[in-house]
Amino acid sequence: MAVFGLGGSGIAAAHSLVAGGGEVVTWDDGAAGRERAMSEGLTVADLRDADWSAFSSLVLAPGVPLTHPEPHWTVKLAQQHGVEIIGDIEIFAREREVHCPNSAFVAITGTNGKSTTTALIAHLLKQLGFDIQMGGNIGRAILTLEPPQAERIHVVEMSSYQIDLTQTLKPSVGVLLNVTPDHIDRHGTLEHYAEVKERLISGAVAAAVGIDDALTQAVAERVEKADPKKLYAFTSGKGARLVPRVYAIGQTLFVHEKVGAYATSQEVANLEGIATLRGRHNTQNAAAALAALRALQALADTGGAALEPKSAAGAASIFEPAKIAHGLASFPGLPHRLEQVGEVGGLLFINDSKATNAEATEKALASFAGDIYWIAGGRAKSGGITSLEPLFERIATAYLIGEAVDDFAKTLAGKVTAVECGTLEVAVERAVSDAKASGAAQPVILFSPACASFDQFRNFEERGEAFRLLAQGHVATAGETSGGAA
Repeated sequence: MAVFGLGGSGIAAAHSLVAGGGEVVTWDDGAAGRERAMSEGLTVADLRDADWSAFSSLVLAPGVPLTHPEPHWTVKLAQQHGVEIIGDIEIFAREREVHCPNSAFVAITGTNGKSTTTALIAHLLKQLGFDIQMGGNIGRAILTLEPPQAERIHVVEMSSYQIDLTQTLKPSVGVLLNVTPDHIDRHGTLEHYAEVKERLISGAVAAAVGIDDALTQAVAERVEKADPKKLYAFTSGKGARLVPRVYAIGQTLFVHEKVGAYATSQEVANLEGIATLRGRHNTQNAAAALAALRALQALADTGGAALEPKSAAGAASIFEPAKIAHGLASFPGLPHRLEQVGEVGGLLFINDSKATNAEATEKALASFAGDIYWIAGGRAKSGGITSLEPLFERIATAYLIGEAVDDFAKTLAGKVTAVECGTLEVAVERAVSDAKASGAAQPVILFSPACASFDQFRNFEERGEAFRLLAQGHVATAGETSGGAA
């Protein structure tokens, strides 16, 4: 077998194949990956010179182009020689099918919110007492997790790149949050991108599908037409043509149950006051998590998944509203996603460094009613921030940094007071000073850049950590000044 792309998932895939008795040849276009593979005892050889007729499979790293903008050279060689092309999650799927097909496996995808939803599902299931393994496109590569077995639940985030490389994907529960234009350079068209996302649902035993956008609502309608019992539709409350199993009214989540000819709605939880689940987008994420748990409960009730601990009735006890509400309230959130990193006398510091485009920042601005001191900028994406204009009235002042300063200043001119700061350090200082002087009851310093980080930072994580340190410095200073009362 050939393995190309020697990042974390590629290295893990190579080791798993060797452990399974495979004869593995690895390669990477970068020297660092090749050196790591050699240091870990893997066979490294240039696949351009390999005898491809000897390979049974090519295991491709998800970031390597499969179809667009054009197939990678390894993909072309594999296709020329009739060699299948798979990814690391396909290896997991095949091993699960052979050794423990009844083990619970929840797979999550969507354009936005999949990391938070994955982490939230894993958190809730842990709170309920289950053995959880979480990974995939979040945290650990899937082949570094403990293997499938009865009473263990794998909660796996999947990007469209990973789905494209997983031909036998059959999760117990597939979760599709939303589909909006993204990765078109990789998939060619929005329609193809949406088709790839839908594959996660197609092979699932139960399908939790969001119905808040047209593309995913169409997916839900196809699932309902083919098998109504398979569908667990959810909505954050926008209204839809389908009757959802989980829905929100404001920040309150309900589950809709059908018992014979009757239907009832049960309140499960209220998200108000849960800082890690601010905003309508997080209401959708929480609704998705509830739909996944409700689907798992149905599978446990019917023997469709081997789960522990069991209730007195003999089935695994998963959908317990009181425990779920407690789990939602204790969710720690994910770093750099509307993360509250400090508070001083009512002044909130919010780290949303993961917001690398206007669509992500729109969700952040919509999460606060007003008095927002917004720090934005970096390397701008196509379209800039013009789409955010309906939310400009919530912004008290904007503080601009990085390469986007001039473009963002032009967009904001005459609509929002903008201060050209250049660097994050200057922006935080000015924002803190202005927010404290505003007299607002709870001003918010929101770092939601709507830009890539690469002009001043290596990645959004480094950028977010820089903001966190600056915010915590102000919190500490305030505490010293007030004798520890901050």
